Amino acid sequence: MDNEQFLEKRKFIIKLGKALHKFGTPAYRLETHLQTVSRTLGIEGYFLISPTSMTFVLQHDTDQEYNHVARVKPGELDLGSLARTDELVDELTSGKRTLTEALDRLEEIANKPNPYGPVLTCFSFGTSAAAFAMLMGTGWNDVFWSGLLGLLVYGFVYRAERSSRMAEVLEPFATIVCAIVACAIARIDPNINIPVVILSSIIIFIPGLALTLGLAELAARDLISGTARIMDASMLLFKLYFGAVLGMAIGKAMFGEAIYIEPEGLPRWAIWSAVPILSMALVFIFKARMQDSPWGVLAGIVAFFSAMLGGHFFGDSVGIFFGALAVGVYSNLYARWMKAPASIALLQGIVILVPGSKTYIGLNALISGETMLNQSHIGSQIFLIFMSLIAGLIFANVVVPPRRTL
Repeated sequence: MDNEQFLEKRKFIIKLGKALHKFGTPAYRLETHLQTVSRTLGIEGYFLISPTSMTFVLQHDTDQEYNHVARVKPGELDLGSLARTDELVDELTSGKRTLTEALDRLEEIANKPNPYGPVLTCFSFGTSAAAFAMLMGTGWNDVFWSGLLGLLVYGFVYRAERSSRMAEVLEPFATIVCAIVACAIARIDPNINIPVVILSSIIIFIPGLALTLGLAELAARDLISGTARIMDASMLLFKLYFGAVLGMAIGKAMFGEAIYIEPEGLPRWAIWSAVPILSMALVFIFKARMQDSPWGVLAGIVAFFSAMLGGHFFGDSVGIFFGALAVGVYSNLYARWMKAPASIALLQGIVILVPGSKTYIGLNALISGETMLNQSHIGSQIFLIFMSLIAGLIFANVVVPPRRTL
């Protein structure tokens, strides 16, 4: 391999790593994938990935070594681009594309705009908020107002994509506004549960998935990335909770104390139907391709109903283990059958199980001493759910070993 070939190959590996990081790939999967690609290209690679930095050490023979260190921003899930990038690597390794063509295609994928546009994404934000309120099983009033506030939240997200100043304060500012608006709504509709409506409207910000991925990285002995991801998620959770407390305080000062009249709970069919509705909304929020969307929706259904079945026999917290086990096996089988990244199905299934909302509720109980929705012993539940999730994913990889690194 001459210097020119080594230069082109290392350029592709570095661009590939940055692109996959941008698309939200966990560190332990990304490092393994980059090592596999490097060996395929005839280069020995060593990688150290964290949410905010990337280190590449690439060498060929003893006299050709290249070190590259990059400062990066934490990635956001883009399952469509992740799938396209995985296909690109397959095309390169099979000889269907040259390295030059692969570099051009990788640049095209990385700069591809949101395929669904702002209108459909806005509708998905509202739908996901309403579907989560349905999962909480409170009342139709909460579902309606949560959906409307979810649309409002996307307005701030849309603005943050175009303003660095808004991006810096997006999560707490959106939470403050939602809390104030919820207090105002409570003056005309006493049947809404203000904390539940606030939580549902900002559910897309709740870092349950980030906490789970961080614990999964720690379980994989990726200590630096796992610790950094958990701390980042914890700080985001604190900011969201503070925004809710501040917004409710301002709302009560502006509109007075609201009288709450508990409404009739949702029927069982509404709670069950919330799962596929939420899964379909996540397809657009996570930017998954339409051809992959049925598998992602099915992953959410498999995860939820497996967890429900396990919970019926072993308790809700331990039941999550069976949900994670089922969706882990399902995603590995999907990766084998469809020759696509297991993450496409896995992440859309796991997000249904992650206890992000319970973590928020537990934080509220710890600080204020008040419980939401009469959920007691929330702290021990959160611990058991997280441990059940990680154990389920580990055992799933034993039952059906993954054949793809992503």
